[in-house]
Amino acid sequence: MDIYQEIVRLRQEGRKAALATIINVRGSIPSFETAKMLVRDDGTIAGTIGGGCVEAEVWQAAKEVIRTEKPQTMTFNLNNDPKYDTGLVCGGTLEVFIEPVLPVSQLYIFGAGHVSVNLYKVARLAGFDVSVIDDRDTYANRERFPEAKDVYADEYERVMAQLAPTESSFMVIVTRGHADDMRVLRWAIETPCRYIGMIGSERKFIKIAQEFAKEGIDPKKLERVYSPVGLDIGAITPEEIAVAVVAEMIAVRRNSATPLPHLAWTKKKQNKPVGS
Repeated sequence: MDIYQEIVRLRQEGRKAALATIINVRGSIPSFETAKMLVRDDGTIAGTIGGGCVEAEVWQAAKEVIRTEKPQTMTFNLNNDPKYDTGLVCGGTLEVFIEPVLPVSQLYIFGAGHVSVNLYKVARLAGFDVSVIDDRDTYANRERFPEAKDVYADEYERVMAQLAPTESSFMVIVTRGHADDMRVLRWAIETPCRYIGMIGSERKFIKIAQEFAKEGIDPKKLERVYSPVGLDIGAITPEEIAVAVVAEMIAVRRNSATPLPHLAWTKKKQNKPVGS
């Protein structure tokens, strides 16, 4: 199997992996410099860096790299540790660099108004593939979104039935009305996507949450929704709102160590059940 072709396939499917490469060798080892092993998100591997305990430890570290999305470098001294004895005449040291292989972040923007146009532009600059969905072809078209991956002008339910968000997908709901936001949000919280943001005030989100509670929707499903969407930078204009939203998405994508202000209304209610 060609490891590079496999990386392309995994990224196209929205899956994560880690690539381990021997980057430095001194002495004799049971492999060679530049040898590679790809560890997929399900733990399966392609390629090898020599087998044995070294490969087992690298495999374990690769799972951590996939989880944290942060690279690691490991050093092994085959002279001093009997557990690395392969039965071969080996007595060198080697360094292994393990790097995350991440899919391109897909952003679905529901709504194609002024905020969406600017959000599309900023998100593309930040490396997101953008798809735009609206039920009005006068707004959702290639003239307004010329470099979007996809532009859908159709009823939201029909489009949503065609989409397959993954755990690396992002979603921002900025439709033209409260009812449409609710329609999209009902579907969004059932997907595995990494980020769901919805424009509007805390009051609006609380009202939607209360409506969902009446419908019997588990309030816990709303806990991962970012609303009001975007970092609180005092944004007012569509351009500023776009910057705030993309900044928040980047923080999520990069696993920012700085806590994000998330669902301020739940904090104010001290995590009481929605509608209480």
